[in-house]
Amino acid sequence: MSEQNASPDPASQPSASHAAAPIRVAVLGAAGRMGTTVCAAVDGAPDLELVARLDAGDDVSAATLGGADVAVDFTVPAATETNVHALIDAGVHAVVGTTGWTDESRGRVAEHLDGAATAGTPGLGVLIAPNFGLSAVLAMTFAARAARYFESVEVIELHHPDKVDAPSGTARHTAAAIAAARAEAGVGQGPDSTETGWEARGADVEGVRVHAVRLRGLVAHEEILFGNAGEQLVIRQDSFDRVSFMPGVLLAVREVVSRPGLTVGLENVLDLA
Repeated sequence: MSEQNASPDPASQPSASHAAAPIRVAVLGAAGRMGTTVCAAVDGAPDLELVARLDAGDDVSAATLGGADVAVDFTVPAATETNVHALIDAGVHAVVGTTGWTDESRGRVAEHLDGAATAGTPGLGVLIAPNFGLSAVLAMTFAARAARYFESVEVIELHHPDKVDAPSGTARHTAAAIAAARAEAGVGQGPDSTETGWEARGADVEGVRVHAVRLRGLVAHEEILFGNAGEQLVIRQDSFDRVSFMPGVLLAVREVVSRPGLTVGLENVLDLA
């Protein structure tokens, strides 16, 4: 008789994650700040096993991934798409925190996943998240829900000066979600009488202005400002330490193995209905 059948109390049973073999994880960019933190988090999780650490210059292939089920990529924008395609070729699920993705590059990954399924490797999943911080994901979600109710909206993202891309992937993802919500509600762009000095107005991300700050001492921070006549709503999220991203990374590792195809945004694996 199985252990599950031997006990009449479902609450006393071990979870499926404890009963099953650990998920084997490889980390790409393992020597970097985020990669080092991810390795420590995986090492500390009882249902995960760290089987490979790869860094710049290392080949990404079945021979180097140590039999991984899932690989976590925290490398650089110039390398991440190539890494993901290599992971798909190796039959390994991918969780990607590296930013710099575009609609075109995500589309190529989705096509590769479709081709892999047709070629005999069905079920592979890739989860790309611009931010794994639960507070950041909630801020993005709340901002999208508030977007239709305000005449004006702007986004400010603040990061450490070692970040190579601007605006951040989080800010772009936030602005795109705001723009989509406003378009669905029939809300146009906010008022702006600027005639000169457009360079001071930040990037235009689907009609939403996004401003990037790079300052020593910061980690990752975002403000979304909404305005109506006589009122303002500010949604702010602060990540003070990279450990704040780890619950989201580990959740993604556990979820991606059962989510075939391309998933963009951690909000899609959270119960935020």
